[in-house]
Amino acid sequence: MLEREVEHRLRDGVKNMGGLCLKLVSPGFTGVPDRLILLPGGVVCFAELKRPGGHERPRQVYAQKRLRRLGFVVFGSVDGPERVGAVLTWCALHMAGGREYGV
Repeated sequence: MLEREVEHRLRDGVKNMGGLCLKLVSPGFTGVPDRLILLPGGVVCFAELKRPGGHERPRQVYAQKRLRRLGFVVFGSVDGPERVGAVLTWCALHMAGGREYGV
């Protein structure tokens, strides 16, 4: 599985929940996670996507720590269907109380 396939699964899953899974590019602050996930009810989280078995570079680890210290949820090393499923489960549980999707 390629990183692109991981990205498509996550994006499509978030879209099916009525949310947005935006590609995040930050020229002034390197290492930010690949995706910004915006969900109904004002829920926000980040995801760093990797090919299977991939890991973050030191700058990415630093950026994730900064975001977490600010109180954001950051999913690191989302590298396959199981990790995508974990992110989508978290999203379903936290958006608007999880009521829309029977969680």
